[in-house]
Amino acid sequence: MVLPCCVCIHTQEVGVVEDLGNFKRLLDPGLHLIPYPLSQVAGTLSLRIQQLDVSCETKTKDNVFVRVEVAVQFRVITESAYDAYYRLSDPRGQIQSYVFDVIRSTVPRMELDEAFASKKEIADATSNQLKAVMQDYGYEILNSLVTDLSPDARVKASMNEINASKRLKEAASHKAEADKVQQVKAAEADAEARYLSGLGVARQRKAIVAGLQSSISEFSDTVDGVSSKDVMDILVLTQYFDTLAAVGANNLILEHEPASVAMLQQQVNKTLGKNKAKGVFG
Repeated sequence: MVLPCCVCIHTQEVGVVEDLGNFKRLLDPGLHLIPYPLSQVAGTLSLRIQQLDVSCETKTKDNVFVRVEVAVQFRVITESAYDAYYRLSDPRGQIQSYVFDVIRSTVPRMELDEAFASKKEIADATSNQLKAVMQDYGYEILNSLVTDLSPDARVKASMNEINASKRLKEAASHKAEADKVQQVKAAEADAEARYLSGLGVARQRKAIVAGLQSSISEFSDTVDGVSSKDVMDILVLTQYFDTLAAVGANNLILEHEPASVAMLQQQVNKTLGKNKAKGVFG
């Protein structure tokens, strides 16, 4: 006895109806009547986007074993739901096999550093291979992503040590360059300070000589019968007392005799006379 039977197909799903074991038609989402038991819903396919995470271990060109994590996003093509339901018994296993094949034929041609820099190329190669194959089985490959590429823990530690040593070397080089610049600048500053100090001393002495000349000239013009030698003796005595005052400010005790001034004057005159005889002063 054939009875009408109500079946409901959920949103984003497609139903597969069989008549006595033979494919009859596809059911869209909604309420449907089928003649039971001649016809029945053999199964449903989800039209939602699905993701398959695949983990594959392989070896790079420089003999480093790495684990590659790939995420494949796919969905059933509505118009090809028949192929998706009847031609593949395990679509996820099929996709995983193709991912293994692409990863183990692509990564071994790259060195480890190149593999890290070529994640997009690996993902594109996986996606292109899957699209060409899975479309014939009613599946659309939307995207393939290399989510992780992880070498052995000891390889990671070695890479970290290499990078740390490189950074320390660069830091030491920059520090040495900074010390060099600092020393050069300090030497330039010291040279400039000595140069300016020499200019100051020269100007000071020039001013002292100019002041002495002015004092001698004014004193000789004001006081009659006084020679330049007498004025010089007075100035030398004044400078001598100023020197004693400066030295005494430092709590030093020095022997002093009035004859010291005359002896200093004689020594200065004697030196000037010798230099004049040699032609030093023209």
